Amino acid sequence: MTAATPTPDHPFVVRAGGPDDADALLALFDERVAWLAARGWTGQWGAEPFSTSGRRVEQVRRWCAESEVRAAERDGRVQAFVVLGDHHDYVPAPDEPELYVQVLVAASGPAARGAGAVLLDDAARLAAGRGLARLRVDCYAGNDGRLVAYYRAQGFEPTEPFTVRDWPGQLLVRRV
Repeated sequence: MTAATPTPDHPFVVRAGGPDDADALLALFDERVAWLAARGWTGQWGAEPFSTSGRRVEQVRRWCAESEVRAAERDGRVQAFVVLGDHHDYVPAPDEPELYVQVLVAASGPAARGAGAVLLDDAARLAAGRGLARLRVDCYAGNDGRLVAYYRAQGFEPTEPFTVRDWPGQLLVRRV
């Protein structure tokens, strides 16, 4: 899919990503982890920059090389990324064909406001264009369910809670 032109609905250009975006995705994770940690919210992704963890660096590089990556840019700067692909092994296998949101991360500044929603809408359009009837995503369910509430506001409905070690998660579905 080619890049979309900003519209009156939003100021973002949505484009396909790939291996060349790994460093930008790592930088965005680092920015978001610092933002969360500054507020004492380390349960989701911890407090250490992704770029200092060999495991995280490899994961991001693998996503960018093997999964479908989409970026939302504003004024030439990436404001958010979404990674689409197969479900994670810690959630139940799908009972119908789907597009799975493996990760969504957005910058914390005002220029990024709405970028995640634009990428989720883009993912829904991609799914529908492939004849799929749903998106599925899992997220961190701590911090009083703030992230679950975000996904609900984007049209997702909670299905199954789960726990990975001591990490509380929530699986959600959005019909497209």
